[in-house]
Amino acid sequence: MKKVVSNTTPIISLSSIGKLEILNELFEEVIIPEAVYNELKTKKRYGYNEVEADYIKVKSIKGKKYRDLLLSQMDLGEAETIVLATELNADIVLIDDNIGYKIAKNSGFFVIRTLSVLLKAKDQGIINGIKPLLDEMISKGRWYSKKVYNHVLKKSGELK
Repeated sequence: MKKVVSNTTPIISLSSIGKLEILNELFEEVIIPEAVYNELKTKKRYGYNEVEADYIKVKSIKGKKYRDLLLSQMDLGEAETIVLATELNADIVLIDDNIGYKIAKNSGFFVIRTLSVLLKAKDQGIINGIKPLLDEMISKGRWYSKKVYNHVLKKSGELK
């Protein structure tokens, strides 16, 4: 089983469309740092209840100094996601934020974003289409540029 560490946004985004279980189907288990868990539990919003799924495991980080160094460039959840991924030698890091994505990638991790999760789920037959889910995520507060929107739909074969 691959070690997958996730930040907050992929959980919120997939929860907003009732598709968080895609993570379970793709990866079996997803590990989140305490900061991500706490962020999800601060307000009753998407992800608040879903984070309690049995395939989501919460772990504490040890590298507080490394986390504190990262805090100058990103928020607490992203920083702890990268630290936890490092400590666990994660196979995959789920993170949407550009700075967090770049730092995780530069740290040698295989990093994917929420839209890549949807593409992978479609490729594996877990979902039938991306466009309705992408449109629903957007209607529930996620923002994607027209370029990213069209790129994902072209990649999925849903836009010519």
